[in-house]
Amino acid sequence: MFTLDQVVPWGRSFDEYQRMFALTVDELGLRIVGDGPASFNCEATRRGATVVSCDPICRYDVGQLRARIASTYHEILDQTRRNADEFVWTIIRSVDELGRMRMAAMSEFLDDYPGGKAEGRYIDAELPSLPFVDLSFDLALCSHFLFSYTTQLGEAFHRSAIREKCRTAAEVRIFPLLALGATPSSLVAPMAAECREQGFNVSMEDVPYEFQRGGNQMMRIRRT
Repeated sequence: MFTLDQVVPWGRSFDEYQRMFALTVDELGLRIVGDGPASFNCEATRRGATVVSCDPICRYDVGQLRARIASTYHEILDQTRRNADEFVWTIIRSVDELGRMRMAAMSEFLDDYPGGKAEGRYIDAELPSLPFVDLSFDLALCSHFLFSYTTQLGEAFHRSAIREKCRTAAEVRIFPLLALGATPSSLVAPMAAECREQGFNVSMEDVPYEFQRGGNQMMRIRRT
């Protein structure tokens, strides 16, 4: 089973973000907050979008980030090869292609990072406490963090993190709903129930993206 002891940098592309979160062209005009060393911020900004990325990796400089990416790259690809049956090899056709795609996305992020950080598009911040006033954003995106690291982060962290995302954005989307190992996260149901108890509209929605086998849904949390 594919597993990791800690959260690692492993970036996705703008196209993947669009499909993972079923983003429409109109939604790219919203105020968006995201996470991780993906190329989404860079590519969306070029298209005129307003995107802020919050991640503790933003406390590091480019050289340190390159070293962190390099230190985990081979481990992730090796685990992917050994657990290839956990993935759907259609759009991404091989482990080598996966490696090229991820490195291309992270390289674009690294090229954009110094300028983007100076512009305030990359912020050193981490859940479950973000440095924003209530409803600073229209849309918060969470890719391959919450639910992905179900065991590593635990229920209390998920509860606090989702509450914080709901505080800072009018709508929250979390993808995928699987833990590492392509197994359904045991925290999806209790987190959805808690959000509904707090008055939010919660839905599990199919998206036009699946790489982890069975990972083709996002959780959508909206204010009523």
